Amino acid sequence: MSDMKPVKEGKVREIYDNGDSLIMVATDRISCFDVILKNKVEKKGTVLTQLSKFWFEYTKDIVPNHMISTDVKDMPEFFRKPEFEGNSMMCKKLNMLPVECIVRGYITGSGWASYEKTGLVCGIKLPEGLKESEKLPEPIYTPSTKAEIGDHDENISFEQSVDYLEKSFPGKGREYAEKLRDLTLTLYKKCADYALSKGIIIADTKFEFGLNEDGEVVLGDEMLTPDSSRFWPADEYEVGHSEPSFDKQFARDWLKSDENKNEPENWVLPDEIVNKTIDKYLQAYRMLTGKEL
Repeated sequence: MSDMKPVKEGKVREIYDNGDSLIMVATDRISCFDVILKNKVEKKGTVLTQLSKFWFEYTKDIVPNHMISTDVKDMPEFFRKPEFEGNSMMCKKLNMLPVECIVRGYITGSGWASYEKTGLVCGIKLPEGLKESEKLPEPIYTPSTKAEIGDHDENISFEQSVDYLEKSFPGKGREYAEKLRDLTLTLYKKCADYALSKGIIIADTKFEFGLNEDGEVVLGDEMLTPDSSRFWPADEYEVGHSEPSFDKQFARDWLKSDENKNEPENWVLPDEIVNKTIDKYLQAYRMLTGKEL
């Protein structure tokens, strides 16, 4: 197998078919507002893969996950090259469930915008008088559909997620919807408590699940990375405004303020913003795992 081609390319990931397993490679591409930018952020793919590995190991007592190995020695020869070292994960094949499982522990971003207008987030009534970035009384589960590249995911209610799953799995929609909700909230609570003990607030995140050949629900994709979550430094946390974060917020803020903001096809980040972005990713990894990459 001297040359392999990805069977699927996402905004950041490339997926290779390895017979009875898949190999997911997290590239150094960066996407903001669903647009893949022209920049590469060196080491970003390695942070995403190694942080997912850390969390998969930390939560395997709650739910099985799809990780087999992140060691390229366990993969076909094609992957034993520097560009695949550290950023590749061999995974079990799953029949992915068509719902993104989003959990919000704090009110921010699109949730805050919606709450300001209606007092609701994704159809869920929240207490009056919350301030931006405030911790919610209890984390809320706000699933969404999974969009193809270029489209936007659509927020749906829990009941809509039941119908959505029922279409793909007749007779099982409610059972799967409840299982996804309960696993999402349990995973979030355990990991958010751990992260807080290391100085990081996980404001919100998303999980993806699939079924293995025995029909068991298994955690897939990536887990609690700065690409799939909002990480805030706990020592700078202050209710009432948006928070500094450990993710691509630097890149997003720059794009929003830049004169290019209406020309996504021309988006290129300055080196300074790229360097700040990877510094944040590496800092989050270091704080959460206690290790250097």
